[in-house]
Amino acid sequence: MRYKYRNKAVVLGTNYYVGLGVVRNLGRNGVKVVSVDYAESNYGISKYVKERLIAPHYKEQEEELVQFLIDYAKKQTRKPVLFPTADLYVEFMENNFDALKEYYLWPNEQKGLLASLMDKQSLLQYTEPLGIKTPEIIPMDEENLYSKVTEELGYPCIVKPKDSMPFVNKYRSKVFFVNSEEELIEKIEMCKRDGQEVFVQKIVKGPETNCYSFDVYMDKDQNVVSYMTTNKIRQWPVNFGASTYARQHYIPELYDICVPLFKNVKYRGFAEVELKRDENTGTIYLIEVNVRFVNFVELQCAMGMNTPMMYFLDSIGEPVEGPIIDEDKDIYWKYKYEDISAIKKYLNTKQMTLWQIIKDYRFKKVSSTWAWDDPKPGWTFFKWAIGHKLKRS
Repeated sequence: MRYKYRNKAVVLGTNYYVGLGVVRNLGRNGVKVVSVDYAESNYGISKYVKERLIAPHYKEQEEELVQFLIDYAKKQTRKPVLFPTADLYVEFMENNFDALKEYYLWPNEQKGLLASLMDKQSLLQYTEPLGIKTPEIIPMDEENLYSKVTEELGYPCIVKPKDSMPFVNKYRSKVFFVNSEEELIEKIEMCKRDGQEVFVQKIVKGPETNCYSFDVYMDKDQNVVSYMTTNKIRQWPVNFGASTYARQHYIPELYDICVPLFKNVKYRGFAEVELKRDENTGTIYLIEVNVRFVNFVELQCAMGMNTPMMYFLDSIGEPVEGPIIDEDKDIYWKYKYEDISAIKKYLNTKQMTLWQIIKDYRFKKVSSTWAWDDPKPGWTFFKWAIGHKLKRS
């Protein structure tokens, strides 16, 4: 097969549907894709992966992985483009910025910027001068932590991780919901024992549909190339988790909150901002900034906003373009595996009715995993999921 581009795309982490979406939407557009994982994947091998590399672990063997990637890049005729699909891969790239930049391309040229935007505390240095509202947070190592939480945040509140992936892998939850000081002490001490770095955050009250995202691509001159907005319908774990069912929905206020932030820091590349509207005051709070590819890759591409290709073209110095999606297109997205658990929980807790769930259902929607032109990953994951459920029952 003849490829349209001479630079390869090296995708860090294809053992989840985010990486799978990146692989597919590069491969469909004539890019030779190389997957890098530290273990076999439940998602199987996409037909768009042309080279599959099993590499050292990004955390446990960081130096070895750097050398592995450098050795691979040295064999190529042109610098490959490096793609992160999880926060810890962004951290890996930031920690080894100079060494990797010598052999790989990616849009960001500011060492340390992505790490500071990811970190909830350092993010404040950018949001506060612009008057962007964020929920109050208190780090776990703060002096007089428990009295400060009681006085400044109150209960209930949530305990959130600095790095989501190891926290979710350890506890199977994205956050801890805490109702009292006793519960908070228990959770903080457990996190300390387990080596999890966390912080305590005020809860922004409101239903799932008040949870928004602003997905944007900024070019080298800090122009908005393309953007879209979404709102959640369901998430797992419920109330404080990742989307399992969502829709593209135009929310005009988000542009004026998010774009000044990216222009101010001279951001280049793809990013997603998660936000939530307080149901009592109507205030929209910025919850976090994701500076890697996200759950909605396939939804973005279905809308014509091919963020992996934008990132690739920007990295190799070619023009980047995409749509400004400022109207509702009635396009929905679903991660069926976790959405089944979410539906059961919403019904059991009476947060949703069966009629609400039926009313929101769309027969035609974008799947996180299944693709007719690339069925093997979907089938492989389906078989794994059934076996996993049976083992747990």
